[in-house]
Amino acid sequence: MNKIQSILWANIALAACAPAMADIELPKTKVSMETCMKAALAQRDGEVVKLELKDERGVPTYEFEILGKDGKTWELECDANKGKITEEEQEVENADAQLFKQKAKISLEQAKDIALKAHPGEVVEVEYEIESNGDASYEFDIMTDKGEIKLEVDAATGKIVEDNQKEYYQIGKEND
Repeated sequence: MNKIQSILWANIALAACAPAMADIELPKTKVSMETCMKAALAQRDGEVVKLELKDERGVPTYEFEILGKDGKTWELECDANKGKITEEEQEVENADAQLFKQKAKISLEQAKDIALKAHPGEVVEVEYEIESNGDASYEFDIMTDKGEIKLEVDAATGKIVEDNQKEYYQIGKEND
């Protein structure tokens, strides 16, 4: 799928979700999703397989999961007010992936306990990520009584490194 097809796919998927999202008040953005997608694909060439719009510390943020031409899965976050990439992470399959295993000192269960103490609810998704500085982290999507929250726990220290990101919508498939 080329870049134009990716943009069209995302717009079609978003339009299809519009009725289900009718009660959700989306944040105002200063740049389009397409602008952010172009910035993400300029940094990591490949196929966009998932798109999220979330609030990250008060900033509307698009997150693109890209299956790179290098065979790796990348997550790139773009500030939806500036159109600039603010974070890049490599996603790995599981905690046994070499890059993750080298850094991890706490187990998935320990990290999950830390996450659920911060935000009681149900973990609906776990991702294993390598941060741009090489650190490993567990990313949890937790369904709480106030909606879905995203939270990251450092796999070496057990510290929460990102917290309370509100997700407005997610479109696309998970790369399992």
